[in-house]
Amino acid sequence: MKRTSWSAGLVVTGDGVGVVGHAGAAAARMVADRVGLTSGLSGAMARRDFLPVHDRGRVLVDVATMLVDGGEAISDIAVLRDQEGVLGPVVSAPTVWRTLDEVTPGRMKKIAVSRARTRRHVWASIPGGVPESTAAGRGLGQVVVLDVDATIVIAHCEKENAAATFKRTFGYHPIGVWCDNTSEFLAATLRAGNAGSNTTSDHVEVLTAAIAQVPAAHRKHLLIRSDGAGASHGLIDWPTSQNEIRGRSVEYSLGFPIHTAVREAITKVPKTAWTPAVEADGSVREGAEVVEITGLLARDFATRWPDRMRVIVRRERPHPGAQLSLLEEADGYRYQAFVTNTKVGQLAHLEARHRAHARVEDHIRHAKDTGLGRLPSREFAINQAWLTCVMLAADLVAWTRLLALHGDAAGLRACEPKALRYRLWHVPARLTRGQRRRRLRLPTSWPWTTAIVAVFANIAAIPDPA
Repeated sequence: MKRTSWSAGLVVTGDGVGVVGHAGAAAARMVADRVGLTSGLSGAMARRDFLPVHDRGRVLVDVATMLVDGGEAISDIAVLRDQEGVLGPVVSAPTVWRTLDEVTPGRMKKIAVSRARTRRHVWASIPGGVPESTAAGRGLGQVVVLDVDATIVIAHCEKENAAATFKRTFGYHPIGVWCDNTSEFLAATLRAGNAGSNTTSDHVEVLTAAIAQVPAAHRKHLLIRSDGAGASHGLIDWPTSQNEIRGRSVEYSLGFPIHTAVREAITKVPKTAWTPAVEADGSVREGAEVVEITGLLARDFATRWPDRMRVIVRRERPHPGAQLSLLEEADGYRYQAFVTNTKVGQLAHLEARHRAHARVEDHIRHAKDTGLGRLPSREFAINQAWLTCVMLAADLVAWTRLLALHGDAAGLRACEPKALRYRLWHVPARLTRGQRRRRLRLPTSWPWTTAIVAVFANIAAIPDPA
């Protein structure tokens, strides 16, 4: 009886007044307004001789806010629409469909320009400056790290350009670039499911768009990281051309396949040449070692690649059940290789810096939790517009973390998007009015109320765009 007595006398009614279910979602919307994103998108979506009832920039921000809040379908905009007392008028689902249909390739370019302009203001407003990317427990200084990777988005019905993927699934194969320093989703391209993993033109296109998103003052030293899909002649040659731009240094750290020439070079490495690898925190990794084999590669193989390209190999005892190649079976080590044009630094640190590319998997997972996992339409163009909203949503989360989760709100800074929904975006509140003001009254029993109040105060203190 005691186990169920808590519900005794509990009556549920639907006559609550002034109750706001997802009061924290207003914070993400406020960030978009404060940094100038909403007004910028309004200009990008403006049409001559057409004045819509609902501003299209406002609509795109509301869709992004819905995705931040956990929405998965266009119809989920109703959650924001039901909070008119806080947010004001919010569009209906049909208007969202029309807005996404209006995001033509030309307007998509204007949206990218608006995002870049807003990002410049955000980076200039970050308390303490742009965070450093880290590897082996050390910061990389002024280097802005761009992680490029592709992922599979499964489609459960026939959609335009959906196709069989190399993983024997069906859907799309988008490719994107994330900034490791800030966790922003800089650029992405939606591709058919049968698009190649190592297509040079797709990598160059999305990286070019990503670099355009980085504020000009921070483009002086860039690092591009990719897994083995980036190990193509075209992509390795491309940073060399970027280095010809005055005042810009572009380095790369790309996974590299274990070709026959690489295997032969590994067999020539003296036992004393191997040096210990390090963990992510900088401590020595037991049983793992690294070595550079650039000078041991066959001449005919080495001459086909750029002169400054270094080939670095890591070996480690494999985990039980791992499938090994003939070389690996012979000496009992699992081998991995990557290439870089970085000339300075210890091998162990360069290898740890490359392995830090694995953080992009977290960014992809977060993107799929914020709209990328479900594309709403049968039309490819609308799904590409939806992907643009996914990038906007990722930016809003990153900008909230960078600009508002400090001071008393610092405890929320390390939260992933799902945890932020539980603690911040979905906090309930009561809306009251008085003295010509509206007040959101958060429950005193909510564990993160003090932090959330600080979040709104920090957002209000964001400087206005120039």
